[in-house]
Amino acid sequence: MKLHHVGLSVGDLDASRKWYEENFDLIEEQYFEMKQPEVRAVILAGKNGLRVELIGMDNSKREREYTDPLDASSVHGYGHLAIEVDDLEEVFGSLIEHGARMVSKPSPAVQQGAFFAYVKDPEGNLIELIQAPGK
Repeated sequence: MKLHHVGLSVGDLDASRKWYEENFDLIEEQYFEMKQPEVRAVILAGKNGLRVELIGMDNSKREREYTDPLDASSVHGYGHLAIEVDDLEEVFGSLIEHGARMVSKPSPAVQQGAFFAYVKDPEGNLIELIQAPGK
């Protein structure tokens, strides 16, 4: 088995799509619409196999925005999306420059030689960035 994609409900599908495409080098793999309930969704894919499905549904709402990963862990369910990157400092800086909000700066991770940081996308969804040891 392998992970196929992660689904993320968003308030503004078009703006989120543009942000994820531009910042994670993703392109449309599939797009669909439904009339009842009114839903639009797009699966964005990267050359490395990363897939994110963005789902826009009329009248959807955020129950609560997490402040950080520990806050997200206090509620059952998915708390964040984790993406492995080759150059954490570069990707972190670029995301901040392009509208992400800093949650935690790049720091050593629990795994020796690895580093991690957290940001929020423009809608407030938590994203963990991980640089594996030796990169």
